[in-house]
Amino acid sequence: MNHWEQFLAPYKQAVDELKIKLKGMRGEYELHNIHSPIEFVTGRVKPIASILDKANQKGIKLSNIETEMQDIAGLRMMCQFVEDIHVVVNQLRTRKDFTIIEERDYVTNKKPSGYRSYHVVIDYPVQTIHGEKNILVEVQIRTLSMNFWATIEHSLNYKYSGQFPEEIRLRLQGAAEASFRLDEEMSLIREEIQEAQAIFTNKKDKDQRRSGSNGPYKSS
Repeated sequence: MNHWEQFLAPYKQAVDELKIKLKGMRGEYELHNIHSPIEFVTGRVKPIASILDKANQKGIKLSNIETEMQDIAGLRMMCQFVEDIHVVVNQLRTRKDFTIIEERDYVTNKKPSGYRSYHVVIDYPVQTIHGEKNILVEVQIRTLSMNFWATIEHSLNYKYSGQFPEEIRLRLQGAAEASFRLDEEMSLIREEIQEAQAIFTNKKDKDQRRSGSNGPYKSS
């Protein structure tokens, strides 16, 4: 177990650092009063049991998991609109603090199951007490509805070990298409939604400032 903790430590460090950096992108958009293509960012390090299961399924030797398993460290960036996904990907391409080594566009080219997401695999340098260590990290960029579908599909996949009953498989495919149609419909009224959100945010900020100025600790 101690060996695994040492092995996974730089992966955890990479996830923690990247979460701060990618959340910082959202903060920059808000600071400039620009619509943020990033709704929120999450991250995780794959549990040891999942690493071993995947290595067994893919025929990856434990001595090769650093180079052959790209998602031991993973982040997800959620977007409101499909168009935002491409904005985020372009932003990642311009960064100098990591190198993109692979992109997989499952938004344009969905998987047979109906799965949609944009995957970017990056080579991220972590500074450790033993020197610099390069870590592979998979970043998934998707809309909220894509994420809802993928979360449900992932849970069912564990229940059926990937062998879905035909009825479930067809319903999942139908749900994936319905989810994408929702994204398309929201894109058609994107400007209206963004304008409404901006109005709401401005009103909330004004109400908070007004409430603060009338509070019991107002300076004389």
